[in-house]
Amino acid sequence: MTLNINLLPHHRAKTLREYGKQFYVDAKGDRFPSVSTILNATKPQEDREALFNWRNRVGVEEANRISGAASRRGTSTHKHIQRYLLGENVACPDAAKPYWDSIEPVLQDIQEVRLVEGSVFHYDLSYAGRVDCVASYQGIPCVCDWKTADKPKGSVERLRDSPIQLAAYTGAVNQFYQESGIHLSHALLVVAVPEMPAEVFWFEPDNMMIYWQQWERRVKEFWQRRGTRTPSSI
Repeated sequence: MTLNINLLPHHRAKTLREYGKQFYVDAKGDRFPSVSTILNATKPQEDREALFNWRNRVGVEEANRISGAASRRGTSTHKHIQRYLLGENVACPDAAKPYWDSIEPVLQDIQEVRLVEGSVFHYDLSYAGRVDCVASYQGIPCVCDWKTADKPKGSVERLRDSPIQLAAYTGAVNQFYQESGIHLSHALLVVAVPEMPAEVFWFEPDNMMIYWQQWERRVKEFWQRRGTRTPSSI
């Protein structure tokens, strides 16, 4: 399959980690908390308790093993999707193959690739992130997010903060690339599951506005806890 690739200017910002928090550093040396850092810091209590109970149930060592394996498979799968979307013809690593077989049919509907694994900043709300993909899905421009799982999620509710994360990325893309005429209001989240077709979650503008409002509240809570909205310089 031949992809239509018309890339926006690509930014791969430097990342830093401090006390378990991730920051992106822009061209001026200012650092901004990542979307995941803000979401983790403002996670609802019930989600914190669910994670705590799961780690106690399976044991710390097993929990770390599962989390590490999930991280490695996600990284491997993301890298192969990235190569595919950039038109590179390379063999899929064995670790990613079950997830690639699941998600590859969905990627057949991806066209007009504009951004792949690009860093974006939202200067009004003081946050940053790395977007999996900006492209068109079935002809509609959107932000795309790829995830892997051992079993299907089954519902939007079981995605937890992922839709809010997508809204955050969409807002940052719109601001960061506004001079390029980018204005996105749709989003796509795809969950690759071994030996099954990938789950496709499509978000319309009305849904995205609700998640964006939730994101704004989470950002406000994050900065209120820190007592500042000024990005740090390194």
